Order: sequence, then C-alpha cells, then structure tokens
Amino acid sequence: MLDKNPEQIIGNDLTQIQIQFERNNPNIVLCSKPFHKIEFLHKLISSSEDPVIFIDMDLLYTGYLQSKMIQKKENLIIFCPDKINWKEKLSELISRVSKERFLVIIDSFNGAYNLFDDLESAIFINSCIMLLSSIGNHTKSSIIVTGITRKKENSDWVLSPGGRHIIKSEKTGVYLLKKIKNELIMNTLDNTAKL
Repeated sequence: MLDKNPEQIIGNDLTQIQIQFERNNPNIVLCSKPFHKIEFLHKLISSSEDPVIFIDMDLLYTGYLQSKMIQKKENLIIFCPDKINWKEKLSELISRVSKERFLVIIDSFNGAYNLFDDLESAIFINSCIMLLSSIGNHTKSSIIVTGITRKKENSDWVLSPGGRHIIKSEKTGVYLLKKIKNELIMNTLDNTAKL
C-alpha cells in the first residue's frame, strides 16, 4: 500500500520533496501528530524560494509565530479565514495565485471541516481546493493541504477526530508524514491507498 518510492528522510534539503509537490496538485500531507506537521511545514516554508501563502484554518502555525517560537519568513502571507470572510479570502487567494507562482499551504482539512460542519460544506471545501489547484497549475504554484489522520482497523486513513474521508483525484499527491528517532520521514501513498 505504501511507497512508490522508499521512505524519504526530511533533512535540510527539501528539493526532492518540492519537485514531487510540483508534479502533483493538490498535494495532501497526512500526519497523526500536529507538532510533526508544524515542524515539516516550517522547514518547507523556510526552504521555499517562492512566496508562500499560508491559510491557517486551525491557527496552530499562527500561534507559533505570535509566540515567537517560529520566525516569520519575509515572503509569507497568512490568511486566517472564518465562516464569514471565507469567500472574500478565497477570492483574494485565487486572484494572487492566478498572477504569480506561490507555494500555497492550507492547514488543515480538519480546521476547514470544523469551520464548515455539514456535508455540503465538505463538498464546497474540496471544490475550492480543486479550483485553486487548477488555477495554480497555470502559474506552476504548488498547493499543499495538511490533515491530522488516524488509521482505522480496515486500513483506511481518515481525518481525526470525526472520521471523514479525504476526496482526491488522479493528480493528487498523497503523503504520510511521521517522525522516527528525531527524523521526519515522508512516505508516498499510491493512488490505490484508501483515504
């Protein structure tokens, strides 16, 4: 079920991961520990030569920035949308991504699904991500969406808590992030893996 390629240790050089992210859109990074997710995102943002748009749906990354535990990169734009201003923020995001290349990080599926709690909203969120990915393809922008997950007994990966499945397409890159002995490791989940 795992690995088109073997486990990839995430060191200081994220070039290979960035190349993989450029090939797929959107990219979904799953993780069971929020702190590992933030550590990875910080490394990714720090290594990006492109400007970064960070949509902080769970406010964890913003909290690290405000507490000065993480230094804010100069070319980092942060959006913290809520139920009221989501459409306005989405329009601004689409406008920016349609004009120039960005690394766009949506953190996270969990936060977005908590913001919009019914089935129609889940369809809306997935549609927004696919629209953004389509627009991003024209400017060679990479779209990364994170999710805190757990594995069910029948081998399905689902969002935790709540148990929602993640919708994906053939062009979606899906990765599992974990930490072993102080090393962040990323596996590629193939398209047959159930999400």
